Amino acid sequence: MPTHKPTYPNRPSAALTLQGWTALSLRPRGQHGGLRTAASRHGARMLALSPYVIEPLAGQNHRKALEQALAADITVWTSPNAVRAAAALQPLQARPGQTWLAVGSGTRRALQRAGIDARAPSRMDSEGLLAMPELQDVRGSSIGLVTAPGGRGMLAPTLAERGAHVIRADVYARRSIAFSTRALTALDTALASPHRVLLVLSSQDALQRLLNARLSGSHAALTDIAVVAASQRLADIARSAGFQRITVATSATPGALLHAAASAFA
Repeated sequence: MPTHKPTYPNRPSAALTLQGWTALSLRPRGQHGGLRTAASRHGARMLALSPYVIEPLAGQNHRKALEQALAADITVWTSPNAVRAAAALQPLQARPGQTWLAVGSGTRRALQRAGIDARAPSRMDSEGLLAMPELQDVRGSSIGLVTAPGGRGMLAPTLAERGAHVIRADVYARRSIAFSTRALTALDTALASPHRVLLVLSSQDALQRLLNARLSGSHAALTDIAVVAASQRLADIARSAGFQRITVATSATPGALLHAAASAFA
C-alpha cells in the first residue's frame, strides 16, 4: 500500500478532526506537553508512553568536548535537549563569523532563547540538515556536533566524508526506562479500536521499544494503528515493521504531525 499523501484543507486548527482518537506519544518522560496540546486541538486524547528519560552529562570530558565543539567554524545542534544541556554546562555565545545550525524549528527556538541566532532547514531531519548550503563545501572546516550518544547517527560520518573535521560533544543521554503498567494497560484498552489509535513517530529507537513491549493484545492489533512519521525514513521503518496506515508530516513539530494525521486519516 502506498504511503498516504497528506492534504491541507482550509479548516480551523481547533476543528475536532480526530475526535475519539488516541494519540500515542513516545517522547521522553516529562516532554509530552506540546504533543498533548496539538492532539487536544484536533479532539484526540494523548497517551504518554515514555521509553526513556533525559539525563544531562556533566563530567569533565563532556565539558571539554563541548568547549572544543563551540570553538568550531560551524556548530550543529540536534535537539532542544542538546541546547538545554549545553547551556547548563557553559554560556552559549557565537563568535564573529561562526555558523550555528539547528536540525529543526524547536532546536532553533531553544538557541534563540539562549541568545543565539541559528538557521534550520525546511525539512527538519538529518537529511534536511545535511542538504543545507552551509554544509556542502566543508572540506577543511571544523564542525562541532552537539548531540547525545546514538543520536543522529548519519551526521558525523557524512560530514567527515565531505572532508570536515567533526568534533562531537555528547551533552545528554537517553536513559531507558520501562513503560509503566498503567500506560500499557491504557494502550491495551485503546487497541480494542486500533483504527482510532495514532502513533506519533519521531524516533526509531522509541518505536522498537514499543514493539518490544509486553502487550496483552496481539502484535497485529498494534500494527493496525495509524502512524504519522516525522520523516520518510521513519515511515519506511514503520512499514518494514508491519504498519500499513502511514503518512509523513512536513516537519517534526507537534502541530505539523497532528495536522498531517488529521488530513490523512480523519
